[in-house]
Amino acid sequence: MARGRPPSGGDRGRPGYTTATALYDPKDPVNEAVAAFHVQASGGLGYLYAPVLSLTAGDAERPGLLGYIKGLRFIRIESFDTDAAVTATELLRFGHSWAAVHAIHAAHPAGRYLLTLTPKAYAGTGVQAVHPDQ
Repeated sequence: MARGRPPSGGDRGRPGYTTATALYDPKDPVNEAVAAFHVQASGGLGYLYAPVLSLTAGDAERPGLLGYIKGLRFIRIESFDTDAAVTATELLRFGHSWAAVHAIHAAHPAGRYLLTLTPKAYAGTGVQAVHPDQ
């Protein structure tokens, strides 16, 4: 996703667990790029969504991550519902991680992007995964 060009549908993107971690850690080399998306969302230029299962996986590695992201305005936490569970089951069978399956499910609506530090991990999933620096 190019900066300054909001995707169709008005959505700005989805910080999964890697981008949430970068936003959480001010010393992360991509912190400023991810924070720029948050600033744009705060200015009404779209929305940021964070899949709760992805954040839960991230919080296991970085305690406090989920609470931090939950406390930020302009980030909507996506719940893990039955539809997400059905998708997750299929994706887990193909070897995707728990952290990735909810992000993949949440990114499928048309016009939404998955912000991630590891876009290659989502190749072949049908989602538009982009690095925050792109």
